[in-house]
Amino acid sequence: MSQKILTLVTGGARSGKSSFGESILINESRNVLYIATAQAFDQEMKDRIKKHQQSRPQEWITYEGYKNFNEVLAPYASEVNGIFLDCVTIMTTNLLLAQQVDWDTVSHQQIDEIEAMIFDEFKKLVQFIKSSKMRTVLVTNEVGLGIVPIDRLTRVFRDIAGRVNQYLAREADEVYLVTCGISTKIK
Repeated sequence: MSQKILTLVTGGARSGKSSFGESILINESRNVLYIATAQAFDQEMKDRIKKHQQSRPQEWITYEGYKNFNEVLAPYASEVNGIFLDCVTIMTTNLLLAQQVDWDTVSHQQIDEIEAMIFDEFKKLVQFIKSSKMRTVLVTNEVGLGIVPIDRLTRVFRDIAGRVNQYLAREADEVYLVTCGISTKIK
């Protein structure tokens, strides 16, 4: 059996997916690079980030960012033997909202171009992971189980995030769905 390099962990909000994903690397790797993709725009997000920081092992190295991973991860390759990225969905959100467009009037062509740019970031990340052969866990939210959003931006986000999740699941060696703190291996 081949070595598992890339694991995708998905689930709903507060499903326990981050804790489960962290446990995979805690059991397998001590030297981990924790990629935190969230940005602290308000006090609530600052509190959430603080809780995540307190829950992860202190010896893990943290990198805060959400793009250009093919460039920024290379220097860490000699320091770590595992990568934990939390979270794909927030990374997608950040990349999407960095685009200065009017989401009510943006054209389908512009949306396709934005999606291509977002996919390019994920393709570069997957390429780095596979070439480095570092055990990696990516955490993402399952976005397709709810109702169709009422506003256009949220529908665009849901569609792009759903396709990013499908891509990462195809590329992953294993995929877990976490519900109520219980993981189920689906690939």
